[in-house]
Amino acid sequence: MWDPTTYLRYGDERSRPFHDLVARVPADRPRAVVDLGCGPGTLTATLAARWPAAEVHGVDSSPEMIDRAAALAAPVAFTVGDVRDWRPAPDVDVVVCNAVLQWVPEHRELLARWARELPAGAWLAFQVPGNFDAPSHRALREVARRDRWAATLAPLLRDTPVDDAVDYAAALAAAGCAVDAWETVYVHLLPAGTADHPVLAWMEGTALRPVRAALDAAEWADFRAELGVRLGEAYPVRQGQVYFPFRRIFTVARTGARAEENL
Repeated sequence: MWDPTTYLRYGDERSRPFHDLVARVPADRPRAVVDLGCGPGTLTATLAARWPAAEVHGVDSSPEMIDRAAALAAPVAFTVGDVRDWRPAPDVDVVVCNAVLQWVPEHRELLARWARELPAGAWLAFQVPGNFDAPSHRALREVARRDRWAATLAPLLRDTPVDDAVDYAAALAAAGCAVDAWETVYVHLLPAGTADHPVLAWMEGTALRPVRAALDAAEWADFRAELGVRLGEAYPVRQGQVYFPFRRIFTVARTGARAEENL
């Protein structure tokens, strides 16, 4: 289960990659725009503001997220759905997928299918976190693989669930797309001063969600405490804040070998 309130705890920091991604989509008058994995819908609403003549749709697998999104005063149609089942309608000219595909092991096949099924000249833009080798995720995997939790948690955590920018660019170019791919490291300055380490609080909104779901309350409290100690060692507090580097991988592709414009 996704908790919209926990996810939005660092809303400003989480929204910046979305805006940087969409800024590289030069679509002029798209007929329909789809946000796959739209979450609580606040960022999807900005797509409706940018392309007011388009039909904007938000899709997310979490009913809790869609309930939050549906309460927004935005001209967007929000529906519950799995990105693996989504098929583009003929009028979809822009697809945005922000920080979602890392949860989908078969997302490489999905990208190839979307590139084939979208109309020629459509835009496919996605962003995935690339920090799985960061101290935060190494600590998460190391704690999860200890004897007490290994049988339950080790199968839930993959070392490298995403590719790098070069691999995504090559795959989509092979699918006939013009591609723009890049990587960015954001240094988030997370305020300290609460009982929880800020990186632990960040991870509770995303990476720790499957861990929390797999453990009972006592196990979760112990796991959380042990991970918090490790994160405190990896990310010390300086000047009242924690410096949290976060690598992200971006790809914007224009579909169809007939696309005449380069990115």
